[in-house]
Amino acid sequence: QVQLVESGGGLVQAGGSLRLSCAASGRTFTLNPMAWFRQSPGKERDLVATINSGGITYYSDSVKGRFTISRDNAKDTIYLRMSSLKPEDTAVYYCAADSQTDDGMTYVAPEYNYWGQGTQVTVSS
Repeated sequence: QVQLVESGGGLVQAGGSLRLSCAASGRTFTLNPMAWFRQSPGKERDLVATINSGGITYYSDSVKGRFTISRDNAKDTIYLRMSSLKPEDTAVYYCAADSQTDDGMTYVAPEYNYWGQGTQVTVSS
């Protein structure tokens, strides 16, 4: 079956760092846009970062300069490196993928059709 599985969440102190991983199985997503979202209690799910097949990235203003999204095609995996973590970064982080490939040249806002189960990130003050 097609699956996206997140890992790497945990409890960290404010100012610390963490790396999340999202491994795909069942099909390849190396040519597809992928993204990280997060959701905190009482809030709607928010886009954190995206990456297309050409490595073009987008970040929300709240994480820009602190988070880095990347992908490893050989492993069919995307990552989210988080640094300078703040308590407001506490959330369940979800990996998502578009079912359609992109051209790798331009940024698009795809519809994300596949979702992981989420991994909890808690940042203590």
